[in-house]
This record gives sequence, C-alpha cells and structure tokens, in this order.
Amino acid sequence: MEHVDAVVIGMGPGGETVAGRLLAAGRRVAVIERELIGGECGYWACIPTKVLLRPPEVGQEAEGAAGLSRPELEWSGLRAYRDRMIRHLDDSAQARGYQDQGALVLRGPGRLTGRDPWRIEVEGTEVTADHVVVATGSEALRPPIEGLGDLDTSVVWTNREATTLTDVPGRALVVGGSAVGVELGQFLARMGSRVTVVQRGPRLVDREEPRLCGLVGDQLERDGITVRLNTQVSSVVRDGGGVRAALDDGSHVDADVVVLATGRRPRTGGLGLEEAGVELDRSALVVDERCRAAPGLWGVGDVTGRMMFTHVAKYQGRVVADNILGGDRGADYTAVPRVVFSYPEVAGVGITAGQARERGIDTATAEVDLPGSLARPWTYDTDPRGTLGLVADRGRGVLVGAWAFAPMAAEWIHTAALAIRTGLTVEALVDTIPQFPTFNEAYLVALEELDL
Repeated sequence: MEHVDAVVIGMGPGGETVAGRLLAAGRRVAVIERELIGGECGYWACIPTKVLLRPPEVGQEAEGAAGLSRPELEWSGLRAYRDRMIRHLDDSAQARGYQDQGALVLRGPGRLTGRDPWRIEVEGTEVTADHVVVATGSEALRPPIEGLGDLDTSVVWTNREATTLTDVPGRALVVGGSAVGVELGQFLARMGSRVTVVQRGPRLVDREEPRLCGLVGDQLERDGITVRLNTQVSSVVRDGGGVRAALDDGSHVDADVVVLATGRRPRTGGLGLEEAGVELDRSALVVDERCRAAPGLWGVGDVTGRMMFTHVAKYQGRVVADNILGGDRGADYTAVPRVVFSYPEVAGVGITAGQARERGIDTATAEVDLPGSLARPWTYDTDPRGTLGLVADRGRGVLVGAWAFAPMAAEWIHTAALAIRTGLTVEALVDTIPQFPTFNEAYLVALEELDL
C-alpha cells in the first residue's frame, strides 16, 4: 500500500488548485477523479456557458454599435469551438500532465476506509495519506415535480445537457430563475428558442438586490422570454416529441426540453465520511475557518456548501494548500463577487440594503443610471442601458454592498469588492481619479450621491 503526503478527491478547480500547489512544493500527491479532471466547471458549467453566451453577446453589441449590422451566427462553428474548449470531454492530456509532475492519478470514486493515517480506496487500490482533501463538488438538484422521473435526458436537461447540446430546441421551459436559469434562458432565446422561465418566488436571481432582480426580469422580457413569477411546475408528461408541463395556476407550457436550474447540492455520497466520524450538515462537509473538517481532513469548493462559486473553490484551495504546507491561514468570505454572465452583465458583492438593515446597520444607498451620468455607455452602445447601486454603512463611512447591471460589470464590480474587503472609506474612494471614459466612473457619481 503506497503512502503519500496528500490525497485530493475530486479534481475540479478547487482540487486542482490544491494539487498543483502541493506538487510545486515537492509533496507526493495522489489525485482521484471519478469523471474528468477539470470538473463540472471545465466541461459542463463555467467554461461552456461563457463560450456559448459570447457570440450572441457580440451580435447584440454589434447591433448597438454605430454603423454596424448584426453579424450572422453560425451554430456549427460555435458548437465546434465549444467542443474544443471542453476538450471533447477528454481529459487524457490533463491526466498525463499530473503524472508528469509526479502525481499518482487514480480513476474512480474515492472512499475513506480508515484514519490515523487516512486510508482511501479507489476501485480496489488503497493508499494512505497524512492529508485528505475532499473536493467532490456538487450535483444539480431535481425538484419534486410529478412525472419528472419518467422522462429521460433527451427532454429533461440539467446544466450538463444544456451546455453540451448539439441542436438548439425550438421551445424550452426553464425551471428556476437562478443565475443558471437566466444565462441558459437568454442563450437559448438568442439562438432562436421560444423560452419560458418559471420561478416559484417573486423575483429572478432573488438573492440579489430587489431592484437588480427587476432589471433582470425586464431584460429577459425584452429578449422575448416569457417570465412566470410566483409559479411552480406541478407535473410534466411526455407529449409527442416534447413535454407538456402543468403549472400550479392551472395553465400549461409545451416545450421540446425542460431545463432544470433549481440549484445544486454538495456531493458527499459514497465517500465514507459519516462512517469515518466526519460531520455533515445535510449533504455538506462541515469545515472550520481553515477549511478543515477533522485533523488531516480538508474540504474545498461546493462540497463545503460555502458560496458555490469556482472562484471560492480556488480560494479555498489556496487556503488549504498553505495550511498543509505548514501555514495557519483562515478563509475570509467578505466581499466575494457574484456575476450572471447575461447581457447586460449582472454583478453584485457584499450585502443588500435589506440585509444591512436586518443587521442593524444605519444604511445609506445610492442608485445611478449610467447613460444619464456617463459618457462611456454612449460610446459603447447607441441605445445604452445600465445601473449601479451602492449600499453604505453611515456609522463607519464604508461600503457594505454594491450591484451593477451593465456591460462588462463582471470586470468593474471588483472596485467595490476591493473597497468592501479592505474597509476603504467612502471619503478615500471619492478622492480617487477614475479613467475617462469608463464604466468605473459610475462609482464616483454614486458615491457622491450617498447621504452620509
């Protein structure tokens, strides 16, 4: 039985971050992956969705630029590039890369079979390790809709089927108004699908500022998407080549595919964690501020249930690697940016005004219409749209939240993220000199409107 310094179970972005840093430090590492090295993000989520969203976005940008007409979108070319970017679902080059770095690469589901030291079994092979990093990610939730279990993946899609589609459906029913639902719904609509989004609550992307949620809903309707709020799908049945969905208000939606965008849950089943005495919170691995679940056992990424974002998984991976290498580093989740890569982009960071008030913060807010305040939106688009909102703590004179609905918001939300993270005062921010003309100038306008 081989002994290694660390075993990484699950080689998505978080697991890869840990493995890469430990290998670079000269540690003996075993990596375990039951599917593809690169994980959900690289093959079925972040990368393919952004690849698929970009051409329709470029088309929209061209249509809004003076003197340009909308370019023709060739689905076969986009599909081929998507396949190239997801490596044709082949990770053999990645496996060889880790082997070349000295890693032991094991294929299959990993399971803890003992501790002191940790013992891990993979398809009949056992290794022992001083450290085990659990980075097994999450899986799409399937809501309790009557008849859903009777339908196969040809008509019921999770993000996996949606991001690896070969043909664009004529009609799509998106269940859930999350970031995934908004991105996939907008992509399908801009590719020619007739899209209906059904959201059980009163707002889309409902963890964000209500005002921002309203702007997102308005945009989807401008894109020709039917948005049904405060509505649930109660049952689905096969109807010819498609699906008929019954809604709880008595109406029906006919679609060629049903796209599930109803959230994700940590993937801990079959790992032997509970048998090893490791605490779970429902299906999430419970970790402390150092991302440690037990002595020598660490959690990284979605499996911890802490803010299921790739950038958080990579951050946790850096924290864990530093701790395994002898450091004493804690994770700080202050000011983690959140982005929906729609058009325009949706971005948020920190807390909403409502959350601030619930925490007893004396709150000041400001909202700025970008075309009415800046030059940049007009140089970018002949019919520009965009809004920036800020939430400040009057007592401390600092930002605690920000949100934006505008082109490239994913890039410039980081000004607010850095300010919130470091506690940079509004007074200091107002005295900065933003580049002209940029969207980032909106911060200066909004900051000056805060009633502090």
